[in-house]
Amino acid sequence: MPKLDITSQERSALRAAAHPLRPVVLIGDRGLSESVLKEIDLNLNAHQLIKVRIAGEEREARNAMQETICETLSCALVHHLGKTLIIYRPDAAAQRAKAEEQNATRAVRKPSEPHTPKKLAAEGVTRTRRTEKAKRAAQKADKPETAAPRARRGAASAERADHGIPRRSGSALSLRAGARRNLRPGKR
Repeated sequence: MPKLDITSQERSALRAAAHPLRPVVLIGDRGLSESVLKEIDLNLNAHQLIKVRIAGEEREARNAMQETICETLSCALVHHLGKTLIIYRPDAAAQRAKAEEQNATRAVRKPSEPHTPKKLAAEGVTRTRRTEKAKRAAQKADKPETAAPRARRGAASAERADHGIPRRSGSALSLRAGARRNLRPGKR
């Protein structure tokens, strides 16, 4: 099985999460055997993040054991500090269940179907290409062919308020600089 790769951010978070843990598997002087690999596999299934303690004096032998563990159990080495290994393997069944739970509420539509907004979908309205084309054709037919040119901005447009709020003729928005002092009769 291939060795699992994790990012540096995940490695940092997992190392912090493993700090209070105690080693659950101890590899003795006899080395790495099938029963030890089964025990590591059981603990990875149960906890996903474990510490393994290797008893052995030679560093090369410990590195070889670490590589063997990661390759055979398809897990990731989070950290190797002295004789202690921190190993991580995510629970595949839990990840699949979480992904299915997130996707259970998603609306599934074909690429050829038009998008239906949430409010319309809640009301039970569905859209099809034919109805969308018919709506556009009806809108084009209702629209006059020649549209009147827009009025120039100025005094005429100030009278005709597009937004529904009438402008006062003496407001600060319509005055030029210097014309303000004539508004206040008592102050000059």
